[in-house]
Amino acid sequence: AGIRVSLFIEPSLEALAAAKEIKAPVVELHTGAWCHAIEIGETEKAEAEFARLRAAAAETERLGLECHAGHGLDFDTARKIAAFPQIVELNIGHFLVAEAVFIGLEASVRRMVEAISQGRGA
Repeated sequence: AGIRVSLFIEPSLEALAAAKEIKAPVVELHTGAWCHAIEIGETEKAEAEFARLRAAAAETERLGLECHAGHGLDFDTARKIAAFPQIVELNIGHFLVAEAVFIGLEASVRRMVEAISQGRGA
């Protein structure tokens, strides 16, 4: 029907291969396990999850899939993952609205734009 579909998937080579097989043009890599590991101080797990995300992002480029990422991102994690050149879009709306309760929506968005720009090297 010409509807552009994005699949929200775990950052694994198997999930990416399945997305390619069904001809999904876009995937969103689930960053939740990485963010949660950081939140609870599991450094080794966080590093392993980050490596999985990096490998998955690289694979999206090889497979010709547009790469998005999100879930559990905050200013610091968005800054770090924004450095991946394959990522076209980050999904961070829940965090922005929650943070807006404390600092206001405009300030929340401005701070996130700044974090992403820093991650992109701008």
